[in-house]
Amino acid sequence: MAAEKHGEAQSAVMDENKEKKPEEGLGLEILQIIKDSQQQHGLRHGDYQRYRGYCSRRLRRLRKTLGFKMGNRHKFTGKKVTVEMLSDSRYLLLVLMEAERAWSYAMQLKQEANTEPRKRFHLLSRLRKAAKHGEELERLCESPRVDAKTKLEAQAYTSYLTGMLWFELQEWKAAMEAFNKCKTIYEKLASAFTEEQAVLYHQRVEEISPNIRYCAYNIGDQNAINDLMQMRLSAGGGGGMIAEKLEALITQTRAKQAATMSEVEWRGRTVPVKIDKVRIFLLGLADNEAAIAQAANEDTKERLYETLLSECRDSIQAVREEIKADSRERAMDMDTGKVSNLQYLHSYLTYLKLWTVVKRNESMAQALHAKLKEPQPDENKRGPRPQDLIRLYDIILQSLAELSVLQGLEEDHSFQKEVALKTLVYKAYRCFFIAQSYVLVKKWSEALVLYERVLKYAREVQSQSRNLKNSLKDLPDVQELISEVNAEKYSLQAAAILDTEDVCETPLQSQVKDGKPLCERLETFSIDASLVGKQPNLVQFPPEFQPIPCKPLFFDLALNHVAFPPLDDKVEQKGKGGLTGYIKGIFGFGS
Repeated sequence: MAAEKHGEAQSAVMDENKEKKPEEGLGLEILQIIKDSQQQHGLRHGDYQRYRGYCSRRLRRLRKTLGFKMGNRHKFTGKKVTVEMLSDSRYLLLVLMEAERAWSYAMQLKQEANTEPRKRFHLLSRLRKAAKHGEELERLCESPRVDAKTKLEAQAYTSYLTGMLWFELQEWKAAMEAFNKCKTIYEKLASAFTEEQAVLYHQRVEEISPNIRYCAYNIGDQNAINDLMQMRLSAGGGGGMIAEKLEALITQTRAKQAATMSEVEWRGRTVPVKIDKVRIFLLGLADNEAAIAQAANEDTKERLYETLLSECRDSIQAVREEIKADSRERAMDMDTGKVSNLQYLHSYLTYLKLWTVVKRNESMAQALHAKLKEPQPDENKRGPRPQDLIRLYDIILQSLAELSVLQGLEEDHSFQKEVALKTLVYKAYRCFFIAQSYVLVKKWSEALVLYERVLKYAREVQSQSRNLKNSLKDLPDVQELISEVNAEKYSLQAAAILDTEDVCETPLQSQVKDGKPLCERLETFSIDASLVGKQPNLVQFPPEFQPIPCKPLFFDLALNHVAFPPLDDKVEQKGKGGLTGYIKGIFGFGS
């Protein structure tokens, strides 16, 4: 809540800055103020209650700032802004916020009136009050103190509110006059200013154009219905009060045309169409396809595809309910062996839905492919990648697989051949973008193999399309794909040859990881730039210690088992000599 109030204060300052200086005359950019306030306070999401609360708080702040109090807490005293008070443009803003509060309350009640019809009376009351405040604003702007631009904007704003009131009252002529006056004023204002300032006026003119056409149709202009359908298909119809009325009108018109439609023919079989919802869808099918072909941009085309798919799903659901209700139609005719008319109609509608899915995804793929070829201005921003297109072609192939098993078309060999041919085409494109994704991660061999597979699919398409040339009208051109693949192959081969950095990185990374010297990896070849440097890793130095055998120790184990000879005789001879022999030995007489 605090952030919201801070935003309201900022918007209030911006609105005051848009007011002109007093010496130039009082001025108020009415359309700019209300558009900014609506976008910032709920109407971007269709929350009219939030916008009404903002208008009430803004009114309270303006009254407090201007000292324009409506009595006190005990008693209410009504006061009106007069011409004599116009010393500040905020008095004009005060009346404008009162009109916006009443209008937003009316729009809130219109949303609630779908389930509570009694609120329509309150809705009309609020619209009358909004128109009354608009007239008061226009009367105040007639003062000479107000500049010419503000006077014109006030007249256009009052005409818009008056037209909305008459539109809701179904007074078509009066509503058309009011809307035309509003449109004329905004067109004149747009022509008097620069393109940037005129954008807002042109947007308002586009908003009220469907209302004018709808009023013209109700007055009696039968040509207006075609314009309304084109507006609805190209821009989603009018906003606000016209949207629901426009949808109801187009449905009613198609229902009148559907009364004359009784059957539909598909693949040589005529099937009666008795369900009104299916009739209305089939009548609008051509208009939807024409609008898709004429779509100005991809966003519009995508929205139209979604609208067509939604209507097709509703029609299929109606046929399913009819099949369940009638059990006899659900079974096959045993005499003819053909599926029932309702089941064949269900197959036809399913075919339309699946083929629409194929065309939608193909359109999205073509748009992404075009963006892939464009240079990306911002490198930090994620752009489209080939993986995004692979998913789209997966959905296409899945839809084609469901087409081939539609009930009642199993024996239609030409249909099966057409589906098989289309499957080959989209398989080739899917394979091409898979190869592109491998190129991004520099897997050259895988990408080259996939490019060869693309060429194989493309040649099969060309060989099988001789008898089915009509089936290739709605398919992408495979010859263009072949040319692109050939160009990509040459670029791929050149990139693989020139890309030597990655080849050198792998051995270096492995060498750093294990740290083996050259003498230990002589059996494997690797490019090692360190071998020609100042410190080549040839051998490990100093070498590691290795275990060696120590010097053996010998023990005399046999000494304990040796028997020595006796020496007794020699000991006795030494004993017999006595002292005489001893003396002879000393002097050498006995030697």
